[in-house]
Amino acid sequence: MRDIVYALQTGDPVRAEVECRERLHAQPDDENLLVLLALSLHHQGRNDEAAAVHEQLTHLYPGSGLHWANLAAALRQVGREVEAIAACENGLRMVPDDAGLLASLGGMRLRQREYETARDLLLRAHALKRNDAEIAIQAAQAAIACRDYFAEDLIQGWSRWLPLADGAQFDLAFALMTIGDAPAAQQLLEDLVTRAPNNLRALTLLASVYERSNRLDDARALIARIKEQADELDAAVAHDISHCEARLIERSGDFAAARSMLETRGSRGPEDSDHYFALAQVCDKLDDRAAALQALHAAHTLQIEDMRRAAPKRFVSDAPVFPAANYWFSVEDYAAWPKLHAPTATESPVFIIGFPRSGTTLLEQMLDAHPLLQSMDERPFFNVLGDRLSEAGLRVPRELCRLQQSDCDQLRAGYWDLVRDKITRRPGTQLVDKNPLNMLWLPLIHRLFPEARFILALRHPCDVLLSNYFQNFRSVVLGAICADLETLARGYVTAMEYWLHHVELFKPQVFVSRYETLVADPAQQAQRLAEFLGLADAQPLLMSDARAREKGYIATPSYTEVIQPITPRRVNRWHRYREALRPALPILGPMLRHWGYDTD
Repeated sequence: MRDIVYALQTGDPVRAEVECRERLHAQPDDENLLVLLALSLHHQGRNDEAAAVHEQLTHLYPGSGLHWANLAAALRQVGREVEAIAACENGLRMVPDDAGLLASLGGMRLRQREYETARDLLLRAHALKRNDAEIAIQAAQAAIACRDYFAEDLIQGWSRWLPLADGAQFDLAFALMTIGDAPAAQQLLEDLVTRAPNNLRALTLLASVYERSNRLDDARALIARIKEQADELDAAVAHDISHCEARLIERSGDFAAARSMLETRGSRGPEDSDHYFALAQVCDKLDDRAAALQALHAAHTLQIEDMRRAAPKRFVSDAPVFPAANYWFSVEDYAAWPKLHAPTATESPVFIIGFPRSGTTLLEQMLDAHPLLQSMDERPFFNVLGDRLSEAGLRVPRELCRLQQSDCDQLRAGYWDLVRDKITRRPGTQLVDKNPLNMLWLPLIHRLFPEARFILALRHPCDVLLSNYFQNFRSVVLGAICADLETLARGYVTAMEYWLHHVELFKPQVFVSRYETLVADPAQQAQRLAEFLGLADAQPLLMSDARAREKGYIATPSYTEVIQPITPRRVNRWHRYREALRPALPILGPMLRHWGYDTD
């Protein structure tokens, strides 16, 4: 049998096939010979015949998950996806805990956009085979499709898997980019294109990573390289290149050319909401408001349809607007909390919160520029801690009164462990935790860090609504409330009222930073911020743009704005869309009046 293996290894599948068939005359049911025959047929491109051999193997050896998985793979190669799924399902009836079969079926369900089913199958496979890199990467892809924040946990420590096959390394890089770890994605892609310089998918994704990291010249150079070395492009690659190039052209200021490129290329398919979000941004910059709103309507319609597949429970009629804010504490509830020891203000993080698109990223970069402060990209750490409490049988936030000293100490230790997993802490600095919707986690944050300082980013609610409506959020919570401007207005009011109610109850230290005041007089606002935080020198806070450029990758939608000097040019942007916002104004009324904003 070694000669057959040698023939396959040396690129002579015809000889391998002949040898297999000759020996099968004497041993027609030999498992190894049949496997080698299928391989020889596959190497000759005769995949239908290979599938028939794999099917024979499943009849002869029905308890082998490998043969069922090979049959499914062979059927997929010839476009017989339905039969491939049936093969996996048949195999799992025989061997229900076969990780390979679970992964194979999960991958096919993922391609069919059956996200929850795919995730559950792949998580089962991962639990059975935790050291299998490709299964972990697939499971992370499914979790990302379901918008699950634990996706990054599945691929944490990915460096130990290297080297990976080209396809797996690309998938890992794409997953890391999607969850916001652009430096890791860049490392993987640069390695991949070094060893596979003609991998156009990797080159194109790397160009996108460079653009997101504000390395525009490097991105343009890669696009030019792709065009030079490829006479014809796969449709999917051509689409991705066009959209990356359109983004670069848009950033150069030629909005008309960017729009033309997007409209000429069109969407990748009927589910491509990304295309319409990109088109809306360009149309807005050309002041074609009608076209921008039309593109946004298409984008949100497609996005909501996809999110319904990813998280159907989020869209049932009685689903809460914000799951984290499902209980409003009363004075009596708060009085029942036991008095516990807790860190001081300087030992606690500084929390930057506020409804998304209110200027939180600008504040984060200002604070991160100070040598005594250190920020990190947005992380859902309190979602993680809340889930841990729920798994322990505690209803969050309703039953926070049950937490005793040891519980809070353990949760705080868990929080700092999560922080250290994401950044290397600089000695002598205070952590800045910027996550806008941590405003909804105020009860849990106050239980753990009652002396913590909060900076509330505030901006005209109409500007906030408009900016959110233009965003392509991955979060199902944010995506769902951005479905239309009225729903978004209700979400804004709900979040703000929840925050205001609990601020009145808990009375934390809060600095309200109005975006309009900040951009009109950065120096004065920086001084006020420094005084609030007990910083002697406010000058570093004015270096936010330099700090953002130094960091390179900014994991928020405002990554192109925070690298520029502070400017008031985006104040009252909503005036241009006054008519579209008109139905939302009565809903926003309570917050407009509370914060003293007008609609003139």
